[in-house]
Amino acid sequence: MPRTWRAATKRGAAPKRNSASMTELPLGDLPRYHAQRKPSSAQALIHPEGALTWSELEFAANRRANLYRSLGVKAGDFVTVALPNGNALCESVFAIWKLGATPNPISASLPAVEARAILELVRPSLVIAESFEGTVGGPLVSGAADLQGYPPDPPPKAPPAEYWKAMTSGGSTGRPKVIVADRPAFHDPTAAFMGQRPDGIILNACPLYHNAGFMTLSRALFTGNLAVGMRRFDAEEALRLIERHRVEWVVFVPTMMHRIFRLPAATRLEFDISSLQAVWHGMSFMPASLKHAWLEWLGPEKLWEIYGGTEGQGWTAVSGIEWLQRPGTVGRCQPGCSIRILREDGSPAPIGEIGEVVFLPDGGAGSTYHYIGAEAKRFDSGWESIGDLGRLDADGYLYLADRRTDLIIRGGANIYPAEVEAVLDGHPDVASSLVVGLPDPDLGNVVHAIVEPRADRAFTAEELDEYLLERLAKYKLPASYEVSPIPLRDDAGKARRAAVRAERERWLREGQDFRLQRARVAR
Repeated sequence: MPRTWRAATKRGAAPKRNSASMTELPLGDLPRYHAQRKPSSAQALIHPEGALTWSELEFAANRRANLYRSLGVKAGDFVTVALPNGNALCESVFAIWKLGATPNPISASLPAVEARAILELVRPSLVIAESFEGTVGGPLVSGAADLQGYPPDPPPKAPPAEYWKAMTSGGSTGRPKVIVADRPAFHDPTAAFMGQRPDGIILNACPLYHNAGFMTLSRALFTGNLAVGMRRFDAEEALRLIERHRVEWVVFVPTMMHRIFRLPAATRLEFDISSLQAVWHGMSFMPASLKHAWLEWLGPEKLWEIYGGTEGQGWTAVSGIEWLQRPGTVGRCQPGCSIRILREDGSPAPIGEIGEVVFLPDGGAGSTYHYIGAEAKRFDSGWESIGDLGRLDADGYLYLADRRTDLIIRGGANIYPAEVEAVLDGHPDVASSLVVGLPDPDLGNVVHAIVEPRADRAFTAEELDEYLLERLAKYKLPASYEVSPIPLRDDAGKARRAAVRAERERWLREGQDFRLQRARVAR
């Protein structure tokens, strides 16, 4: 039965929320709740390997929970899940919640060194993976483990986990950290997420080890949605799935939206996507030209943008209608938090001045998360930064500049890599780009652009220069280019800029020739 939510707190800590809240259920009980109220044929999940009804999801999660319990998982534990997007991952996560434990999703393809670093921080009681090097702590069990010997009945009742998820991030430095959500594992099954309709249909195109994908799919299932998932993002397949399943809601990263618009127009327009009611985007910089293209295609009432961090201290949102009135904004602060722009000395910046973007949740500093393996950047007043620079207008709309750690200072002039990337990505021969600063004895730093060509396309450095000079100030022009034959960002649209920069600096010290020379053609 539902219960009135009362926040779990760390030992010795003050309560973080008002105890008078909504009626919620333990997360592990939600598949059974929806199975009991829906037709027996109602589907919960569709992935490339097949579909699951709500009853099938409940029974599979129970079997897995009984298996994991036999391997020692108990309430309060962390369990690391290193599986590709699919039904097995979702069954495993609900099984973990049924045991009162906290899921820690990570990429199934992490290098052994990186995986071990995360596991040393988390110290999970179990690792669920197909093949995994660097295991630390608990045993390893396959996502394809034989479940027939384990009953489909729920395991013995356990207190719901104090923390409902523990996501990982490489951060701007490349050192792993774990972002633990300081909210217990309960949810109101009627409370929609970012405009999702309870009992609707959503598409998840993001990797589930990334917070955007995990939040999208989890919250959809919590409220009884049919969640259609992709193993890996493919632009044409995403449109095909939207048409086939009459998808109503989806979240994309700009990289995905860029790839969809790189499809031949005839291919993109052959799919009926009229079922879409809301397309959200966020997680990385959105070029204005790409935004306009999507606004024209879908209509401004269907396109929404979100900005915030996995930490959940605060977030902004903006509709396409508002964005057209204020091009470039990522929206206004949403209920539950406050926003400011601070100067380097910690004093508030005036309207229109670029400074560090900081949030303060209504529950106070540290009320939404805690780190394992890192310290929060928290000002004396309790406001927190996730590393971005931006400005506010007189109406409270936020405009981002770039990440502080990515800022390139060339001869005293500030250059924001995202601005250069946005222009480069508009070149007809460029699939994507990544801009970093490299040391220069005269100017301190100069701009270096790594460019991924579109298939069967070629360009020269001079052609890129000419294109950029029509759209950027001359001092922002890259001093050098580099051609990359492989994608520059992962499936979530993320790139580890600090690691890329450090690698190029090492190549320079070693005398490696990696930069595209002027008058040399890239093929």
